[in-house]
Amino acid sequence: MTSRPDPAADGPRGRAGARGRASLRRQLRALLPGPAALPGLAGAGVVVALAFVAAAALPAIPAMTLCVAAGAVLGNVLRGRGRSSGPGAALSPGMDYAGTLLMRAGIVLLGLQLVLADVAALGLVGITAVLGVVVVAFAGTWATAKALRLPGDQPTLLAAGFSICGASAIGAVSQARGTARDASIPLALVTLCGTLSIAALPLLNTVLGLGPETFGHWVGASVHDVGQVVATADIADAAAQAGSAQAAATAGTTALAAAVVVKLLRVLALAPLAMLGAWSARRSASGAPGGAARAAGAPVASASARPDPEPVPAAPAAGGSLPPLVPGFVVGFALMVAARATGLLPEAVLEIAQVVQELLLGAALVGLGYAIDLRALVGSAGRATAAALIAWIVVALAGLGAAALISNGSFMV
Repeated sequence: MTSRPDPAADGPRGRAGARGRASLRRQLRALLPGPAALPGLAGAGVVVALAFVAAAALPAIPAMTLCVAAGAVLGNVLRGRGRSSGPGAALSPGMDYAGTLLMRAGIVLLGLQLVLADVAALGLVGITAVLGVVVVAFAGTWATAKALRLPGDQPTLLAAGFSICGASAIGAVSQARGTARDASIPLALVTLCGTLSIAALPLLNTVLGLGPETFGHWVGASVHDVGQVVATADIADAAAQAGSAQAAATAGTTALAAAVVVKLLRVLALAPLAMLGAWSARRSASGAPGGAARAAGAPVASASARPDPEPVPAAPAAGGSLPPLVPGFVVGFALMVAARATGLLPEAVLEIAQVVQELLLGAALVGLGYAIDLRALVGSAGRATAAALIAWIVVALAGLGAAALISNGSFMV
């Protein structure tokens, strides 16, 4: 008995289903690194391993900061004047893969580090104060960078890094907006200013005399990268060295716990910020000359006729498609936050996920650092550095105000 052919398979619905399956296969293949990416991924892995070893020997310098710095040095030493020249050109595909897809994977796992119960313990006033810091930091940094005429999408990316979680936020927002080409200078600046906080905030506290918990709240609300927050709060035990060793250790632990909770609340703002960034990028792209053609995948006839030196946010995908309104890694981040909130995940799973997340983000920051052109950074050092330092002061003052609100004005807590 012969089977009868299904007429629907050759109909419009059957062809649409076949196209959908083919598109899904292409997307899945795009998630896997090709052979050309393997040397760069191996190089990023070696740099990450060395960075973590160095951070263990020098606890005051976070591993993530070392990853960015080492990636930048490696890229500028090995790569020639263009990405197609120099002995390091073979590493570029893998570094690009690390800076994009590994960054997204690391941000997804970052959601497992958020404990909503700890955030809720800050109370309505504390949560409002910290979110107020995020808004003030973003608006102040963006306005400063715009006033100093930083080009392209650099004002938005610099504001994301200073207000949320440093280099990780810059990577997430640049990918959501399709403006990764503008990320290198904001990445370098946010890393430098975050490193400055590690030394400056404990030094300022010798004058301010904040209690360990209030100091931790200030650090969590002001410092950019999570690793930099931990390093800065750990130095809090120096303020108690005049007392017993036990008091010093307790002070450091109290500052660290307070700093991490406030910092993770700022990290929680990453998902809505990335969504807003993607939405504004779609709006800018579709409203610009040729936006309708770009949305349809057609080429724009005259890009050079556009006088505005600040490019419209471009899509990360080929074919000129607009950035997705809700990036996939943002959905994954939210799902991981929800999974942690259920309380069903074993502690061993969370610990393994944290290690994997740190390794993924470390490799991603090596890849992003590899793209930093130090010559371009030096060339724009005046305006860009001024914008970053002004933003650093604004965020530090806003964070200090939030710490005062959280501690009910008692700075000695």
